[in-house]
Amino acid sequence: MSVKENLGYEAVTGIISRRIAAEAKWDEIKRIDIIGTDEISLRKGHKDFVTIVTSLTQGDILILAVPGDRKKETVRKFLKTIPKRLRKTVRGVCSDMYEGFINAAKEVFGKRMRIIADRFHVAKLYRKDFDGLRKKEMRHLKKELSEEEYGKLKGAMRALRKKKEKLSDEEKEVLKRLFGYSPDLKLAYDFCRELTDIFEEDISKSEAKRKIRIWKIRVGVSGLNCFDNFLKTLKKRHNEIINYFTDRQTGGFAEGLNNKIKVIKRRCYGITNIENLFRRIFLDLRGYSLFAS
Repeated sequence: MSVKENLGYEAVTGIISRRIAAEAKWDEIKRIDIIGTDEISLRKGHKDFVTIVTSLTQGDILILAVPGDRKKETVRKFLKTIPKRLRKTVRGVCSDMYEGFINAAKEVFGKRMRIIADRFHVAKLYRKDFDGLRKKEMRHLKKELSEEEYGKLKGAMRALRKKKEKLSDEEKEVLKRLFGYSPDLKLAYDFCRELTDIFEEDISKSEAKRKIRIWKIRVGVSGLNCFDNFLKTLKKRHNEIINYFTDRQTGGFAEGLNNKIKVIKRRCYGITNIENLFRRIFLDLRGYSLFAS
């Protein structure tokens, strides 16, 4: 901006400092309903994380802080700076299942605070376990089947990840053939769909708890061990996972904001010339405004 607008560097930094506060202005915030915690990496591949702490109040998203790392103590220290009058307005804290975020919130807000494990991170865990079984079965089938027969399973991965109602006739046929070769994969596929259906149902917390308990029993009786990692997490974070069903709150608002930050970061990779950086961001914004109109 300094180069493009022919402004001094100090002038640009002055504008930024006046427009973007370094700390939350608590006296201007009336209430905080839901707090979201998520992390982003500052440098790709270096695990140099910072935490983004946001709030969702009546549909409005506000960045409360960007702590310099994702350690529990760092996040806890920030949460303790929230004035007591505002802490009383917090109805829940949404997070992935990272232990540091969850424990920091519990220590600051107490055991009675509703900590909500983000539904999409939960789904990611049991689908990852299922995908592990898929890879194992596909490796086995590649060795056992002829090249021609194995070729008929092309597109299976895509079909397994699609919703049943969106499958084409060809994809249904691929799955039918695959499940004929691997009954265990069919069973695991059905368990995944059942659990997803539970999360999509408009049911009470107690009803969800009952259905998930039955699901766990059925998985255990089935003899499948592909969901063992997820079952360990489910046991450890049962309350946080079940809390989703209280009012079906997710951490999507925090994830969405962080994804925008990540996109801007990715657009900057490899750019050392500030004019090229400005040109790229300008074209992105111009394309977005044209699309929105």
